[in-house]
Amino acid sequence: MPDLLKTSPDNPDFARVLVLARMAKSQELDFDVSPTEDEYRAIAKLFDANSVRKMRMTGTVAPLNGQGWRLTGKLGATVIQPCVVSLEPVTTRVDVPVERKFVPMEAPVDLDYMIPHDLDDSEEPLTDRIDIGLVALEALSLALPTYPKKEGISLEKQNFAEEGVVPIRDEDLKPFAGLAKLRNKLGDGT
Repeated sequence: MPDLLKTSPDNPDFARVLVLARMAKSQELDFDVSPTEDEYRAIAKLFDANSVRKMRMTGTVAPLNGQGWRLTGKLGATVIQPCVVSLEPVTTRVDVPVERKFVPMEAPVDLDYMIPHDLDDSEEPLTDRIDIGLVALEALSLALPTYPKKEGISLEKQNFAEEGVVPIRDEDLKPFAGLAKLRNKLGDGT
C-alpha cells in the first residue's frame, strides 16, 4: 500500500496526497486520515473558526472503469465557530458522506461555454495525484454553516447613539426629502 504524502504546495493546511503512479490500476486503497495538532490549528484559521476537533476522514480510493479513480468515504469533525450575532462559540458536528470521481477530462477550448445543468459535481479532473486532505477540507467547508448562530440568539434593532440623540430615519436620507419638507412647510401642495 502506498504512503500518503503530507506536503503539497496546493494544500499547506492538511495534505494527504496519493501519488497514482504508485498504485496498480486494479488496486484499492483504504484510508483513515486525521490532522496533527498543528494542522488542526491551521484548519481552524483557514475556516475562521475558534477550533476544529475530532476531524477524521475514512474511505476507499478504487479504480473507476479503467478510466479514473473513485474516492468514497465519510468525513466527521467538530468545529467551534463564533456566532455571527453575539460572537459566542457555536459547536457544529459534521458527519457527511463524501464521493469524488477523478476522471480524464478534455480542457474546454472556448472559455465562454455554458455549463450543462446535468453536470456531475462529484467529478474532478484526473491528474497524477489525489489529495485526500484537500477533498476532506472541501467537504468540511461545504458542510459548515455559513452564518453560525447560537440557539436562542436573535438580531434585534439596536440604537448605538448617545442618550437623547434622535436617529436618522431612512426617509430623511432620500435626495428630495428636504425639498418635500420645504414644500409642505410652504403649504403649496403642487
